Amino acid sequence: MTRFRIGFLPLVDAALPILAHEHGFAAAEGIAIEPVRDTTWATVLDRLLYGHTDAAHMIAPLAIATTLGRGRPPAPLSVPFVLGLNGNAVTFSAALARACGLGNRLADPAELGARLREVAQARVAAGRRLRFGVVHRYSSHNYMLRYWLAGVGIGPDADVEIVVTSPPFAADALAAGDVDAICVGEPWNSIAVDRGVGRIALVTAQIWRRGVEKVLALRTATLDERGEEVAALLRALHAAAMHFVEPDAAEENAAILARPEYCGAPVETIMRAIADRLRLRQGASPIHFPDFMFQYREAANFPWRSQAAWLYAQMTRWDRTPFSAAEAEIAQSVFRPDVYRAALAGSAATLPGASSKLEGSVTNALGVGATQGRLILGSDRFFDGRAFDPDDIPAYLGALP
Repeated sequence: MTRFRIGFLPLVDAALPILAHEHGFAAAEGIAIEPVRDTTWATVLDRLLYGHTDAAHMIAPLAIATTLGRGRPPAPLSVPFVLGLNGNAVTFSAALARACGLGNRLADPAELGARLREVAQARVAAGRRLRFGVVHRYSSHNYMLRYWLAGVGIGPDADVEIVVTSPPFAADALAAGDVDAICVGEPWNSIAVDRGVGRIALVTAQIWRRGVEKVLALRTATLDERGEEVAALLRALHAAAMHFVEPDAAEENAAILARPEYCGAPVETIMRAIADRLRLRQGASPIHFPDFMFQYREAANFPWRSQAAWLYAQMTRWDRTPFSAAEAEIAQSVFRPDVYRAALAGSAATLPGASSKLEGSVTNALGVGATQGRLILGSDRFFDGRAFDPDDIPAYLGALP
């Protein structure tokens, strides 16, 4: 039986490869999955590039940055499957939560931004900028956070400081006062809340609804050499995604993910994330935020080239590098809708007819063309109402604050 060693971090959105292994979906496709747990995205990437793993649960922008050679020599990666949309939150320290007057609900991004801007300006005047922790320079967490801050008039590098903290240590960083806020995936926001060191202020789905988050990344050479085996892996992941969203499966899945070899967190904490329920502050009753994590419906696992284009636009924006049409094409080519379609043809998967779309343009349920199944997309709005046209990235960048 062919084997895939898959690197991952202890996060709830690592669920699909883990559950494909645990529930036998991989075995049913004639493959074996060996999950390999790490603590930093840098290590996950190194293991993948040096052949210690065959594939990885990875933050989507890192696959693009690696292919483009941002921060290291270029190494071509391919993304044939999206493991989830959204699922992150912005969690404030108790002191920052008090300073911003957080209530008992998730804050409105614009209203909270106005209050945070005053606090940030006061801290700049005092010579102690607010410090936000994100999981990697090339992460959707970094780009979502920056998009929101810039959109409410806070300079991400001038008015606040953004540093890197590994997800398993994010709550510790808050507790130690090393950061004033974190943007991280579950269960680590909830761990911070339950420890009494953090207060969830926003979820990233409020910044970009249906924003791309974790992906399955492979070395492009692996995809080329093991095409049929990769197709079997994608089918196993799709079966796991279908199972993951079944309400009757939630408790069992939470118990699996809570194990020490996976997330190593309380079952109840994992269960809240799976059920789209968030405890905003210690001792409070959880609130329901629909589609906090998005793992299956609406072709959630489809690697839209336009999602990669948006990430490249943000990379260009915040690395302060000139836009390059050639680079934009390379970035979009990292996402492989062709491989996804070929692997899942004839299955229960919905296959979009297009490979790219106008991101942020859907406000109400919208039926779109599909080559297999029926596809209805829900709202994918950005908090500021902007839309992103992947065919005109320079105009988009020019209009941003």
